[in-house]
Amino acid sequence: MTDSTPAAANKGRMLWFLLLLGLTNLMWAAQGTAVKYLEKQLGPIGITFLPFYLTTVLLVPLLVWKRRANPNAARPTWGDWWKFAMAGICGQVLAQLGMTWGITKSLASNGSILNLLIPVITAVLASVLLRERITKLRVACLFLGLVGVLLMSVQDLRQSAFLHTGYLLGNLLIFGGCTGSAFYNVYCKGLLERFQEVEILIFSYVTASLASLPVLLWQEPDCLAKLAALDLPGWLAFAFLAIFMYGASMLLFFYVLQYLPVTVASMSLYLVPIFGVILAVLVLGEHLSAFTVIGAAVVLVSTVLIMKYDPSA
Repeated sequence: MTDSTPAAANKGRMLWFLLLLGLTNLMWAAQGTAVKYLEKQLGPIGITFLPFYLTTVLLVPLLVWKRRANPNAARPTWGDWWKFAMAGICGQVLAQLGMTWGITKSLASNGSILNLLIPVITAVLASVLLRERITKLRVACLFLGLVGVLLMSVQDLRQSAFLHTGYLLGNLLIFGGCTGSAFYNVYCKGLLERFQEVEILIFSYVTASLASLPVLLWQEPDCLAKLAALDLPGWLAFAFLAIFMYGASMLLFFYVLQYLPVTVASMSLYLVPIFGVILAVLVLGEHLSAFTVIGAAVVLVSTVLIMKYDPSA
């Protein structure tokens, strides 16, 4: 006999959301591998924004189809466009430029550690902007997930140099990028009350593209020539960033955001290092340390706990 009770239905829904968040974070974790293929052929700003522009163009037909399927959908007012500009510029542009320029002026290990602050910053911003409650369970799972990722990041901790004055500007830029990423997710959660996920994504991407294009042309005026000279692995990496990193993964994440508090959904970001380690083992042949295995287990436990027991999930 099939269990059709509300509890069973809710359990199935949570497993579905966990699967979607896992798939989203797998795509985010593969970003580093794709960038490795591109970094010797494109500049850092070009790697960041050229795939972003292609994603914006590719999403337009999907937006048109969605609009035709739902002709009564809300049309953006000038006030809404200001909100999309806020999400695109203070969210996406700040996040991407902060991380890209920050890493060039600091250490990759510093960036890896500072990225762990995104769920924490998200929880704070969600409590201020969306009035989401910071419950004991959320604090406990957030702390548990942070501990797990720190265990996985022992090598990065050894190599980091937060107090080195030469890296101060870079670290501040990375922190700004982390804040922009958290702000984008929280702010767009509020926009989901009136607009569909694809609408928010494309409208915010349009404003972010317009704002970032002058920076790209100023810093890397030869970016189009370099783009045309990409080899096959470079084009495949570029396509991955455009289609999956900036496109499919964000659509999946925004879909889940319709049903979960942004504080809960953002905790899945702690899954990124797990998938990063798995990819490193499978693609690069790296070996797992005991700290990595233990940390991965702790992260998984914290994620399952928040998805299963959070009352609003």
